[in-house]
This record gives sequence, structure tokens and C-alpha cells, in this order.
Amino acid sequence: MPYRENLNRWLVVRLLANMQRVVVARYRTQSDADGYLRVIQRLIPDGKFLVVFDGDTKSEVCKDCR
Repeated sequence: MPYRENLNRWLVVRLLANMQRVVVARYRTQSDADGYLRVIQRLIPDGKFLVVFDGDTKSEVCKDCR
């Protein structure tokens, strides 16, 4: 995962039919993501959105830290 994506770990996701999802935005803090969620829910009241933390565990472990 690129460094820039590691900074923005909070995602606003739109839930679609058939268990599909689309990442709408990425934020550094949960409060920023929650604020955007409130705005987008007002703009698209019929849409289903969710704030999630991108906890990707596939990142490499420091070799010196073992």
C-alpha cells in the first residue's frame, strides 16, 4: 500500500446491490469521515453509506522489529 493511502485509513463507502461497495472518500481522522458522511447523506438521502477503518494487515513488518 502506498504511503499516501496509509495516511488516509478512514473510508466512506457506498453500499450497492449484490453486496457490492464503492469507496467514495478517504480521510485521516474518523471525525472528518463522519462529517462527510452526514453531508453526503443529506445530498443523497436514498443512498446507503458507511464509515469504516481500513485495517489492512498485509503491510510488511519491520525486519529489525522481530
